[in-house]
Amino acid sequence: MTDASEATCLVDCKALLGEGPVWVERERALYWVDIKGRMLFRYDWESGSHSSWPTPFRVGSIAPRRSGGFVAGTDQGIAAVDPARNLYEIIADPEPDRPTNRFNDGKVDRNGRFWAGTMDDREELAQGALYRFDPDLSWRRLDDGYRVTNGPAFSPDGHSMYHNDSARRIIYAFDLDEQGNPSERRIFAQFGEDGGSPDGMTVDAEGCLWVAFWDGWCVRRFSPSGACIGELSVPVQRPTSCAFGGPGLDHLFITSARTGLDAQALAGQPQAGGLFMVRPGHRGVAEILFAG
Repeated sequence: MTDASEATCLVDCKALLGEGPVWVERERALYWVDIKGRMLFRYDWESGSHSSWPTPFRVGSIAPRRSGGFVAGTDQGIAAVDPARNLYEIIADPEPDRPTNRFNDGKVDRNGRFWAGTMDDREELAQGALYRFDPDLSWRRLDDGYRVTNGPAFSPDGHSMYHNDSARRIIYAFDLDEQGNPSERRIFAQFGEDGGSPDGMTVDAEGCLWVAFWDGWCVRRFSPSGACIGELSVPVQRPTSCAFGGPGLDHLFITSARTGLDAQALAGQPQAGGLFMVRPGHRGVAEILFAG
């Protein structure tokens, strides 16, 4: 991996649980969330300014919609979110029978469908599931039995999907057909207790997977075959996710968390919870808008 610079703190927002970075090309801006702090953030590329909005529920992930605003996974279900209009509306609740669950990470596939996973908020039960939300706002549960869902991410051609169970330290790969049906779930990579747990992720234009490692102080790059081919150090213990952005999609944005870190740990990493940026020498793939 070629590092053009060190990962530096772009916004020292001190998020409890920063997550879900997404580059919104039509605004030339990066958005991300603080799940536990109930905040939504925006970084403006041209001005370098940043904004924030409180949210009425915990938002785990957001994805820009073709019709404007965002679709979001929350602790109350799937929502329509648009901070510019103060819109926070639940549009689907797939899990009324799993009251301790919440939505965590989510992404849009290459055909404009939103995928998001749920997890037991206490991180005790393996009752998380993976859902697909179609443009008509219908949904399907397509995988189940996760402890802590993270991802997903989609190959540039859209034929492969990656999804994590962070608690089990496993990244899964699936085949994905044109209709959005996953098959052939298999272990893409599995990790021991050292080196952290795989968290949020994205892909680059070469089809390689970039994964933030909670408690790992790094983002790692994996080939399509599952081999670790690079590691990018970050100055915080708990990087949570990453996304390519900037006009050339050649900057990597990295969110992080400070939750669970004691005073001594925070003294050594005062920018924990911040948004970081680096130019890693690789380019990302343009995000597809949710078609709903």
